[in-house]
Amino acid sequence: MDTIDRLLGEADQAWRGYGVGSADRATLAADLRLDLRAAAADGGDPAQLLGGDVAGFARRLADEAGVRRVRGDYSRILGTALIGAVLGVALGCGLLMAAYPAFVRMVDIPRSIDVPVQLAVAVYYGIPAAVVAAGAVIAVRTRLRDLPKIRRTARLMIVLVPTAGIVITPITVGFAWSTDYSTAPPVVVAEIAMVLAALAGATALARRLSLREGRTVSDTRNPDATNFEPA
Repeated sequence: MDTIDRLLGEADQAWRGYGVGSADRATLAADLRLDLRAAAADGGDPAQLLGGDVAGFARRLADEAGVRRVRGDYSRILGTALIGAVLGVALGCGLLMAAYPAFVRMVDIPRSIDVPVQLAVAVYYGIPAAVVAAGAVIAVRTRLRDLPKIRRTARLMIVLVPTAGIVITPITVGFAWSTDYSTAPPVVVAEIAMVLAALAGATALARRLSLREGRTVSDTRNPDATNFEPA
């Protein structure tokens, strides 16, 4: 049984890398488990049924089953999200500089009124985070229209990227406080790296979750076809 579980684990890993959805992987694994158990019951070696190349056998099995494959394209999505975030920051900074005088006049507060430091920090860090999130989502949604499930990915990013921003903001603020809010290049680079890591993690998670939507094995058996679901 341990051998069968190990083989199924390797096959599942191959199916994941091949872009096979979770529902299809479960169906394929159930069928393969029956075949491997039958081979073991007949006194044979289950590994021999797979020909020594578990990954290759798993991919061929998926093709023969006619499953719908979905490309992950994580590197392309992460790169686009990063570019969108950078452009969003640049645009946001330009608009902020242009509108700053009018903004100051609109919210001119008498010096006798103390603004809570929490509110100041939230505004100072929250507005850039919102611009970064918006730039990343818009870039992914508009520039990667050819990718399957990209609309679902973008919708999940709308939730996950701001959430990551909320989580990483106090961490970044705490790090800045620990350095006495230093503007030394290593400190600034570390802060930027934290934000980018949060953005990349949220984007990758959004893509992964969008590809986990249930899909069924196609009734049409075409071993030569590679089908991609529309967005």
